[in-house]
Amino acid sequence: MRIVPLARARTLPFWRRPVTLLFLMAAAMPVAFATWSALLNNFVIEVAGFDGSDIGWLHTVREVPGFLAIGVIALLMVFREQLLGLVALAMLGVATALTAQFPSMGGILTITMLSSIGFHYFETVNQSLQLQWIDKQRAPQMLGWILAAGSAATFVAYVLIVLTWESFDLSYDFVYVVSGGFTALVALFCYFAYPQFESPHPQLKQMVLRRRYWLYYALQFMSGARRQIFVVFAGFMMVERFGFEVHQVTALFLVNLVANMIFAPLMGRLVGLWGERMALAFEYVGLIVVFLAYGGVYWFGWGVVLAGVLYVIDHMFFALALALKTYFQKIADPGDIAPTAAVAFTINHVAAVFLPALLGYLWLASPAAVFGLAAAMAGISLSLALLIPRHPGPGNETILTQAMPAPAE
Repeated sequence: MRIVPLARARTLPFWRRPVTLLFLMAAAMPVAFATWSALLNNFVIEVAGFDGSDIGWLHTVREVPGFLAIGVIALLMVFREQLLGLVALAMLGVATALTAQFPSMGGILTITMLSSIGFHYFETVNQSLQLQWIDKQRAPQMLGWILAAGSAATFVAYVLIVLTWESFDLSYDFVYVVSGGFTALVALFCYFAYPQFESPHPQLKQMVLRRRYWLYYALQFMSGARRQIFVVFAGFMMVERFGFEVHQVTALFLVNLVANMIFAPLMGRLVGLWGERMALAFEYVGLIVVFLAYGGVYWFGWGVVLAGVLYVIDHMFFALALALKTYFQKIADPGDIAPTAAVAFTINHVAAVFLPALLGYLWLASPAAVFGLAAAMAGISLSLALLIPRHPGPGNETILTQAMPAPAE
């Protein structure tokens, strides 16, 4: 295993540098995960007869590994961070490829758990590597470009689904095998093609909880709770209420991807210009409006066109979440990035473990109430975001820092 210090990586050919690896992994992961998501609602309704409660339980099971992402810290005692990320990426791909082999409630829950372990552990490590390998000054725009790269790769996969699903009468099994297999093969290629890059700042291999990161933890918690409603119920609404078929759901996702490819780099630039506080405040105000409008689909019987537009706008706002990453990058001690990424992922998924199942029952009674609750969560996030200083850094983590004595670690 060849180990290359990060400072020497710039002497490598461009295609073998750390940032290129980040782009390649960013393109590989969503091919499996986003294809799984695009087909999921139709697959579980048509094959397993899921209702709102069942889909809530499925997503609760899917989020359990996210809640246990803190286990990454223990694995880092055995594996190098880069290697662990590639193993997790391969696991996501293989589990996605096998999804359609288990068309029952128990089978779907089991294979979803396995793919979710791969997804969440990869994302935990990937976020840590991004913050370690990318310079702080370039981080907002570079993260925007990485997000756009993932959207571009998924765009190609979705175009193929839209063009071939009905024309060639594709099966769920075929599409899951192709998309998951692609992701697994890319992970294998990355393992053999790239050296192991060594960060100049050794990462702590123990759980890190610092009081001065409290605002970051709070924002992560609210982000996870709020995101569940979009991930679980917004797409489910399009299938259950408006009868969207696979190619129609995928076409809607395609619009999202084109928007991300265009706007994600711009969002990154806006974060650099505005700062994290204004960028996150803009996101949360927009999400309050969008979630209330989702409720209006049920309260006032608004139609499918408006629901589709809201879905796209909702997805675009989430691109601004990269501001949360750069906020932490600015306030963190360099050695805290890996363990705090694991802790933050666990905090992000605390609500995700119970919220989908509970809201699944609320959905059966009042879908509009679910979206009203999401608007309230976005309001709480807005209040927290306003506590971020214009120029955050160690010792200046919140606007309250100057008014409070420095806490002991």
